[in-house]
Amino acid sequence: MARAHYLLDNQQSDAGQRFDALGALFNPSTFRHMGSIGLSPGWRVWEVGAGAASVPAWIAEQTKGHVLATDIDTTWLEAEDDGFAVKRHDIGTEPAPDDSFDLVHARLVLVHVPQRSKALATMIDALKPGGWLLVEEADPGLQPLACPEVHGAAEKLANKLRLAFRALMAERGVDLSFGRKLPRLLRAAGLVDVQSDAYFPIGGPAVDRLERATVEQIRERLIATELATEDEIEQHLSNVATGQLDLATSPMVSAWGRKPS
Repeated sequence: MARAHYLLDNQQSDAGQRFDALGALFNPSTFRHMGSIGLSPGWRVWEVGAGAASVPAWIAEQTKGHVLATDIDTTWLEAEDDGFAVKRHDIGTEPAPDDSFDLVHARLVLVHVPQRSKALATMIDALKPGGWLLVEEADPGLQPLACPEVHGAAEKLANKLRLAFRALMAERGVDLSFGRKLPRLLRAAGLVDVQSDAYFPIGGPAVDRLERATVEQIRERLIATELATEDEIEQHLSNVATGQLDLATSPMVSAWGRKPS
């Protein structure tokens, strides 16, 4: 997706904090899925839309094999030296860089890509026979609120800003119900042994960090589109800083399947 249309731009200073929070929240689940798939030494792995280094670095440590991390913007990858290769790549428009991967993984990528079907086909084409695809996408439609329990004014304000964030994403073509479609899409693409689950945390420091970083990244757009005022944003960030809000993320749907041998 062109940078001008991407709401959560990697070039923004808050992007690093957002990547760190996402890693703290979702890396354990991602790594558990990779382990259940059978990630092993010597595997060739393509990490699509890597964003930052935490996932490809962990994979490289586990496999000691060839790990390729790609992104349309490699700002947070280029300075790393953690045993994986880095390449700028647009999964929506460019062919796969190779076609012999044991595992291809993408997290929070396809919902932002207008050419989702083509991107999914590209990742499957990159698998060798018997290789695994693991795709993980948030599904805000399953649980759209920042605070599932509305206890008072702070929760109401948090939910207002979260719904405004959803509106900005939908305006940019993000499919807010894409996550739940993944198992069907993987089966329709010919993968076998397809399984899936969903996970989302509620409360805790990492959720608070993610909320702060996300709101800071979209602050100007919220104000420009009159979805929120400066005072509302400042009040919300102050509420988050107290640590008393039980903030939630969108459910992260993970689906995995194997290319027939």
